[in-house]
Amino acid sequence: MDKKTAVYICTGCGIGDALDIEKLSGIATDDYSVPVCKNHPFLCGPEGVGLIKKDMEDDGINTVIIAACSQRVNYDVFDFGPEKIVERVNIREQVVWSHEPGDEDTQMLAEDNLRMGCVKANDTELPEPFKAEEEYSKDVLVVGGGVAGLTAALETAKAGYQAVLVEKEDKLGGFMSKMKSLVTLPYKEVTDTGLDELIKSVEENPKVKVYTGSTVEKVSGGPGIFSVEIKSNGNMNTEKVGAVVQATGWVPYDANKLDNLGYGKFKDVITNVEMEEMAAAGKITRPSDGKEVKNVLFIQCAGSRDPEHLPYCSSVCCLVSLKQAAYVKEQDPEAVNYILYKDVRTVGQAEDFYRKGQNDGDIFIRGTASEVGESGGKLFVEADDELLGEKVKVEDLDLVVLAVGMVPATKPEVTPRIKAPADAEGADEEGMIEVVPDSGFFATPALHLDYRQGPELPTLKYGFPDSHFICFPYETRRTGIYAAGCVRKPMETARAIDDATGAAMKAIQCTEATAQGLAVHPRAGDMSYPEFAMQRCTQCKRCTEECPFGAINEDEKANPLPNPTRCRRCGVCMGACPERIISFKNYSVGMIGNMIKAIEVPEEDEEKPRVIALVCENDAYPALDMAGIKKMKWSPYIRFIPVRCLGSVNLVWVADAMSRGIDGILLLGCRHGDDYQCHFIKGSELAETRLSKVSETLDRLALESERVKYVEVSITDYDKLPGIFNEFMEKIEEVGPNPYKGW
Repeated sequence: MDKKTAVYICTGCGIGDALDIEKLSGIATDDYSVPVCKNHPFLCGPEGVGLIKKDMEDDGINTVIIAACSQRVNYDVFDFGPEKIVERVNIREQVVWSHEPGDEDTQMLAEDNLRMGCVKANDTELPEPFKAEEEYSKDVLVVGGGVAGLTAALETAKAGYQAVLVEKEDKLGGFMSKMKSLVTLPYKEVTDTGLDELIKSVEENPKVKVYTGSTVEKVSGGPGIFSVEIKSNGNMNTEKVGAVVQATGWVPYDANKLDNLGYGKFKDVITNVEMEEMAAAGKITRPSDGKEVKNVLFIQCAGSRDPEHLPYCSSVCCLVSLKQAAYVKEQDPEAVNYILYKDVRTVGQAEDFYRKGQNDGDIFIRGTASEVGESGGKLFVEADDELLGEKVKVEDLDLVVLAVGMVPATKPEVTPRIKAPADAEGADEEGMIEVVPDSGFFATPALHLDYRQGPELPTLKYGFPDSHFICFPYETRRTGIYAAGCVRKPMETARAIDDATGAAMKAIQCTEATAQGLAVHPRAGDMSYPEFAMQRCTQCKRCTEECPFGAINEDEKANPLPNPTRCRRCGVCMGACPERIISFKNYSVGMIGNMIKAIEVPEEDEEKPRVIALVCENDAYPALDMAGIKKMKWSPYIRFIPVRCLGSVNLVWVADAMSRGIDGILLLGCRHGDDYQCHFIKGSELAETRLSKVSETLDRLALESERVKYVEVSITDYDKLPGIFNEFMEKIEEVGPNPYKGW
């Protein structure tokens, strides 16, 4: 691309009053030989945008550097199409709104920002969207034929796309086919499941191809070009799809582990799942002798919200027990139901059904079961009643129903861990211990992914597929594969239906974006993708091992095999590569290195230290903008460089900065861990790990390790930023100037 560059400086929003615009313009025209540099008092207005467009039309300007507000605002206003390079330089939120107007240091900050913008624009090339050699598919594979899977397939078809539905059982319906009824909006009465109608709609829809009694044997390729091998009736079938929805459902927690509750010891102690199946079969009776039931006690949170079993709440158990109590009353209005609970959790309008149970005479006891036993052929339950403050004993029970929780029907990549009991052996240093796998964790693999990183979806510690729970709940770490329904998290039927619809829409978005060569979240619309200079590759495998999304396989010689449609464009591979062979057309190791070198570093005697902050664009950069909007103040000696993810930070940037005489480096990134905030899952964690190695290197070079610091910053931490900056600047003042300054 033959670049014709122009710089446009906005003087509105207080910029013109705080800065010497003529001097700032000189940076572009004199230092970087930009032929066109103009300013305007309202650059984002129709007249300002018209000025830029006119120069494009009349003078062929195709590379635009806009020094004005943050890149996070007015992005649509300054979108001049895919054939134009636009670089935004933030001199509003992070310069004039957060520093003293007319001050020398404020002016120097704005000038450095413009220098970095000019360098970045010069090094940027127009991205060329990836186009696979094979034809893209926009079909959606749905694995699992329960209510979530059926809904996902049907909604895909309604949107005009082809769905391929695979169910391992001989008939559709999943767990709902074993249910008698539902409690759904408006949560006043139990209602028919409506499953037959849903199945009929799916089977009769010409855009849904159904495989029953079938399993997915292999999924290879990536979004848009997935190749799926399906074993059906002894035959192998191959389907080409663009995205996948996994809706493989849940299994009940293994009640055999609940020794104190009598399951497996007394025939009349059953689970809520067994109760539902009994009701659906026609009549609720005592398993021991087939007699009708008169007194039933439901034990809530049977193993749930318990650090030794399921630490989480399954969200539906309370409503299910209320529904099953209604079954008992329907069968015998004179029957008595007892519900032993920790807390009754009937969210939203479901509270109305809780009130119905109270009005129908259900007896609620807040407490914990201490013993389940049998006397005279009938069961009894002893419990600690928290409201009465004493032990109670409920006798003459025909049936005890354990409300066991929901376990995802996944096959985790790691054995789930729980908080170890006080007397447990084998706990790790964090006090966690591996749980004995139950039926859920012995689930049959659903996807059989042909990925170097593993055959199934990565999971969190309780076995649920990993996703960014705040911003992108349907997403998983495998691009183009979306979890839906109870395999994603415990939820009731109405929620599972909504969840499946959302997952189907995300799958469709993925197929459309991939066909255009665009990235999906969080860099939605990004046309760049990593390019590998393989002649310098040393087969170290760091890119394949550190990629959070399984976007890089490897051959038998450990050469990386990129799968661009799986890529989320985070740049973690770029940060991982010690040979720096990985780059994007609009983001590279050399580009950021040149931006660092463009910063003017004053001599030591001027007593103006320089600190670089490499800032994650997903959380830390927005927080920084928010602090500027709030007119918070911080040191004018800090230069901010946004990065796609801290995981993309290559350690050579630290070396570049130190050799330039930069006094300190801050890395501002997302939180990480099991409850992570990092949009790229492992990026900030990898950055922190790499940083520990940098500290060792600095110590060997007689440079204080305190000069480099990693700080976790969430988007809501904007008010903490000035304190973070001030504290770091105090440390830099304490350790003194960089001894390499001026070399």
